[in-house]
Amino acid sequence: MSNETLEKAIAAGTTATAGFASTTGGTGVHRASENGNGGLLNAEQSARFLDYMFDATVIGKVARTVRMRADTTEIDRMSVGEKLMKLATEGDDTAANSAVTFSKISLTTKKLRLDWELSSESLEDNIEGADLEDHIARLMATQAGNDIEDVVLNGNTALSSDNLYKAFDGVVKKAKTSGRVVDAAGANISRAVFNSALKALPRKYKQRRSDLRFLSGSNLIQDYLYTASLLGADGSANPQDIASSVIRGQGVQPLGGPAGYVAPFAFGIPIVEVPLLPEAQTGDHSGASGSHGDVHLTFPNNVVIGIKRDVTVYRFFWPKKDSIEYTMFTRVGVQIEQADAWVVVKNVKVAS
Repeated sequence: MSNETLEKAIAAGTTATAGFASTTGGTGVHRASENGNGGLLNAEQSARFLDYMFDATVIGKVARTVRMRADTTEIDRMSVGEKLMKLATEGDDTAANSAVTFSKISLTTKKLRLDWELSSESLEDNIEGADLEDHIARLMATQAGNDIEDVVLNGNTALSSDNLYKAFDGVVKKAKTSGRVVDAAGANISRAVFNSALKALPRKYKQRRSDLRFLSGSNLIQDYLYTASLLGADGSANPQDIASSVIRGQGVQPLGGPAGYVAPFAFGIPIVEVPLLPEAQTGDHSGASGSHGDVHLTFPNNVVIGIKRDVTVYRFFWPKKDSIEYTMFTRVGVQIEQADAWVVVKNVKVAS
């Protein structure tokens, strides 16, 4: 199925369509069975729609995404601890068998809605004509992905005044509640911040060092790149970054690119830019002033995003308003699979 067909299916709210067949009249009740104006996308369309939503996101690309059939699911975990090997003595059983611990984490989704409206005049008077409907559908799918990533990161059922953020607790709150937290106490971004995160991470996870990633907001990464101690005398990038790239066969990467682009390294571990991570926090250390952000250290697939596969899209023409109304529903949830493998360095000062 092409993107064009998918976009038309999204806009028309049907499982298959070759165009936009607006329905006039009706009661205004958004039920596909009564008005023929929407319904569930089929499995292939739904999967493509979810991929399209996350195409412009950062966390959606690197996290583990679970396409859920039910609103709630459980994910099995197995833990064997740090050391199980024992000294063997001939003909002697000196110790009990090693225990393998099984546990589960629950992933529950919440219903989210995105709606938008187009007037007939906007479709008639713009230079794209009827193609504007396709264009807006693509923009809204992208916006849905951005908004979902925002609540996945920053959701807080206890503090937020925004109803979207109240849907569920995001990974920032979960990591600070259940993960390993280091307090930078208002220090500026530096190698010391990354060093403290690495030292707080249990050694059993450092065996997978190549899979680890630092996650940070755009301004903190910019501060890190701007710090004089990280630049050469001629203003060039940190030689450690260049050496790390060459060793990995990546060449020298320019400092720039889209969101999620890996710019620098810290002790050989890539730093991933996540623009939606909060960087305007007031800080909770003594004498806090100005804006603060966080630096996270974990495995990207430690984030589990659950999305119920059924995506519902409705399209309805309102004769009295002479406009077309679109409504999309989906169910989303997030969980950290192993909180012990997540380190947060909080209260990192953002330079003014």
